[in-house]
Order: sequence, then C-alpha cells, then structure tokens
Amino acid sequence: MTEHEPEHDTGVEDVLEISAPGQFAALAHPLRQRLLFALTHQAATISQLAVRLGVAKGSVGHHLKVLREAGLVRIVETRRVRGGTEQYYRRVGRRLRVAEPQAAGTAALLGAVAQELDRAPGDPLLTLRHLRLSPERAQRLRDTLAELIDEMEEDAGDERVHGVLAVMYEHPEA
Repeated sequence: MTEHEPEHDTGVEDVLEISAPGQFAALAHPLRQRLLFALTHQAATISQLAVRLGVAKGSVGHHLKVLREAGLVRIVETRRVRGGTEQYYRRVGRRLRVAEPQAAGTAALLGAVAQELDRAPGDPLLTLRHLRLSPERAQRLRDTLAELIDEMEEDAGDERVHGVLAVMYEHPEA
C-alpha cells in the first residue's frame, strides 16, 4: 500500500455546468476563481496553493471550503503526514460552463481573468469587437469558437499554461 490513500474518485468531469445559486455565490470572489484556475491541471494541498498564489493558508482553506460546498472542487486524495492528514483538492470539471450567466458570477470571473492578465508575461490578447451578423452567421461563429477551443489539445507535462476566455453575446442595443 502506498502512502497516498484515495478518498474520492479522482476522475474529473469534462464540463461542469454552473447553474445552482450556491455555485454562482462561490464564483463571486476573485480568489476562488484563482483557486479554480490553479486546480485545473493538478490536485494540490492548501499549503501548496497558498505558496503558489501568495495567499495565507487560512484564507485558502476558507475559500476551498466554500468551493467544496458548492460542488466546484473535491478532495481527491489524502496523505498522512507527521501525525496529521494532508488533503489534495481538485476541480470537479476540467471546463466550467455557465448555464445562465448572472452579474455577480460574471463580474467575479472577469475580475479573476483581469488579475491573471496583470501577472501574465508577454503580450496577452484582449479584444472586444461588436459585429453585425445574421442569426445564422452568429451561430456559425459561436460554433466555430467552441469547436476551436474544444479541439485544442493540451500539451503534456511542463509546457506553459495559457488561459482562454471566450465570450459571445448579442449586444443589447436598441
């Protein structure tokens, strides 16, 4: 037997649909968004996340509890260390899809992305365009964007992580 003892199934769902009020409330804090980003590719402990994000362990623990209660993260394994237990957290869904965007959740998501952009090396791409499109062309563009992102396979191992945020909406002009 190894020193790691799985507590829960380690499988990650491909897409987790965000639809419950508790999930939107959990997404309403930028640190929780950053924790979700950090847990996308590998499980981590509270201590590891605190170091990676430069945040106090108590704060990380509190926000992980909120995310866990909302069903956005789970404990995937435990490990006994020096008489205690270390818990490894992982995102429930590899990708999150917001069923019906709500202002607070959307603002938190965009706020977290803004924080990531502030810390990003290089020249990030951030573009907002308003296009006049027929319903058919709008649907084709939406489908093409979704397909392009879905077919982009991640490189293995130690390649750099890149964030991608795709938003398409009909502008509410009069």
